Amino acid sequence: MEVAYAAVGLTRFAAWVHESDRAMRGELERRGYALDTTTRAMGMALDDIRLPRPEIPLGTAGWREYLKMEGLPSDFLAAADHAAFHLQVARDAGEIVAAALAYDYGDDCGIYNVGTVERARRRGLGTALTTAQVHDARGRGGRTASLQSTQMAERVYAAVGFRDLGRILEYVPPEGER
Repeated sequence: MEVAYAAVGLTRFAAWVHESDRAMRGELERRGYALDTTTRAMGMALDDIRLPRPEIPLGTAGWREYLKMEGLPSDFLAAADHAAFHLQVARDAGEIVAAALAYDYGDDCGIYNVGTVERARRRGLGTALTTAQVHDARGRGGRTASLQSTQMAERVYAAVGFRDLGRILEYVPPEGER
């Protein structure tokens, strides 16, 4: 992993390990890696969606508008096929205030980057976007959905129907090697 990242000039990276993989955790720690962040892996069968399709208006946006909302450079993932990402947004006064990406791989729909700007939080927008994404994934023929959740969002995803699959531990290399 270190050699592959160095070969393409990446100096910042993390190694993701499921909490149950004690051997890999031990090897990373032996190499001086430090635990940086944890997220919860969550998944669901799309036949188990707990919430109806949201009734609030949701829409789409252009890739650059989405990147601006996220505070990312306008050329981020410039070479990617943006049509492969199912981007949904919520707006307030014409401005994106919440967004969620989905990407289908086989029968699974990965949900990514569900986020709401601070001034629009606690209105159910993240729940609505996640729910819309899983309903749409089922409509595209998907059978499952998966995501990684911060602690703050675990209850949101559980309400939609996602279940706990364990913690993902993110280790970073020693400071001098980053």
